[in-house]
Amino acid sequence: MILTDHERAMAAGEAGEAVAAAMTVLVEYGEIMGAERLVETDNVCGAEIFGKRHSSVLGTTDPSTLFSRFALNSDAPMQVPPVRAHSCQLIGPRDHKLYQLQGLTEQEHREASKSEAYLASLGVSILNTCTPYQVGNNPRRGEHCAWMESSAVIYINSVLGARTNTEGRESAAASMLTGRTPYAGLHITENRRGTDLLRVETEMSSTFDWNVLGYFLGGVLGDSIPVLDGVRGPGPDPVSLKQFGAAAASSGDVELFHIPGVTAEVRTLDEAFGGHTPEQTIAFTQQDFDRTVAELNATATGDDIDFVMIGCPHASLNQLRDVARLLDGRRVSSDVALWVFTPSALRDIAARSGWLETIERAGARVLSDTCPAIGQFVPPGTRRFATDSAKQAHYLPPIAKIEGRFGSTAACIDAAISGRWVG
Repeated sequence: MILTDHERAMAAGEAGEAVAAAMTVLVEYGEIMGAERLVETDNVCGAEIFGKRHSSVLGTTDPSTLFSRFALNSDAPMQVPPVRAHSCQLIGPRDHKLYQLQGLTEQEHREASKSEAYLASLGVSILNTCTPYQVGNNPRRGEHCAWMESSAVIYINSVLGARTNTEGRESAAASMLTGRTPYAGLHITENRRGTDLLRVETEMSSTFDWNVLGYFLGGVLGDSIPVLDGVRGPGPDPVSLKQFGAAAASSGDVELFHIPGVTAEVRTLDEAFGGHTPEQTIAFTQQDFDRTVAELNATATGDDIDFVMIGCPHASLNQLRDVARLLDGRRVSSDVALWVFTPSALRDIAARSGWLETIERAGARVLSDTCPAIGQFVPPGTRRFATDSAKQAHYLPPIAKIEGRFGSTAACIDAAISGRWVG
């Protein structure tokens, strides 16, 4: 790789051993990616809060030691300087207010808080959400970023037109300390053109439909760059695009998609493919739709529901409002736990708007900072859960060893009220 004088100085240790270790990570990573150089970035999102699974490995809860080991790949603890790039913490292991509802102890809560405080002292913004773009971090079109979290990566690449690869903990931490990331993959314009054409032959009238389409697409195309054509319906809103991208990044490894006239970078099919012919053309039919819904419900052997989970990726304000409206004047079954997950900033807005009171009066809870898949927790005794997220329906059954039902938000709320899945 070709480094600038400033980058060579960082690699030589002139900015300290932590920055030198970060440069080592980036150079090795960049060479694997085939990058010829690094590119400057001032927008990094990583997951650097260390929980009990990390501390148990090293037998320490010291945040600087854990940061050195797990973020910089260094066995020797080192002094870490303030971050150079504007940096945000993604979703973490616990809700800072309702951690006891998760089953965490006071000690575990204090350790997570200590890790947060350490990151904040380095200059990291503690957003604690998988959707930073919903709470103020909206990178501009063409901006080079270094983000973790597959659903966030596909959203800012596609909907906003920013540029990032799906980073890991080490590369994101290294970018925080250096303000650099390898110039490779989706940072390069020619790598962002569409590869495959997806003709949508069913009407897309709801967020539920976009969840299903995304899950189908990821499973069929893997890590391709799909271009959607023939979309009929009212057009996807930000929530539908969020859920669509999250589903595609779960069943596959899609990091970028194009919908001409909707997403940020293309207005026409020709622009999307950059004058090239699609490598393949795939149709999404009603049969594909029905088969995908069945696949997302395949783990369920019955219809009794113990747990309903909404907010994966974290729920938007519109989703919180809709949940409040669906619950208004109703009561969640005493046999069911209904948990809604959202960024803490949006939970505060929901409280001031009266939606939180409506949701809690119905017997549900609104949690922040984490989710059942990341925190690896479900209500005690859960055997079968329901969700309106294809991503959560994909991940939570194998993680928590429970069965899953997938459907619309209204169907999930109905299941929470009755304790039974109708779908």
